[in-house]
Amino acid sequence: MAWRALRRLGGARVWLRMGNSTSASTDLSNTATANQIKEAISDHCVVIFSKTTCSYCNMAKKLFRDMNVNYTAVELDMYENGSQFQDILHQMTGGRTVPRIFINGNFVGGATDTQRLHQEGKLLPLVHQCQIQRRGYSQQPCSLP
Repeated sequence: MAWRALRRLGGARVWLRMGNSTSASTDLSNTATANQIKEAISDHCVVIFSKTTCSYCNMAKKLFRDMNVNYTAVELDMYENGSQFQDILHQMTGGRTVPRIFINGNFVGGATDTQRLHQEGKLLPLVHQCQIQRRGYSQQPCSLP
């Protein structure tokens, strides 16, 4: 069984299995993907699981840019196993659509949910809480090419 690192993103590696697929390797692959998702969420204050062509995803990213908040964007359409990411995010959050937005390790919703939090004055305090907990930890926005 050979594994190959596809990309490195904010400390998370995406692994693809090379060769024949079996249910055991699929389970292992799902576990590895779930671990990569959890690692990305725990390593960054704001994580947006996104697609490059999604207008709602672009709206969410623009919201954070306009607030001068750094975020990590995981562009699922740039991965061969992007649908596997979406399947696992569906299990984790109850929805398969993108964007799936996490702040300080917690799922906050999609673009309209995040926009609503911002309008209610609740979004920036969530981000600041994470930044305070990380004691000035500086994140760089990260998108896949």
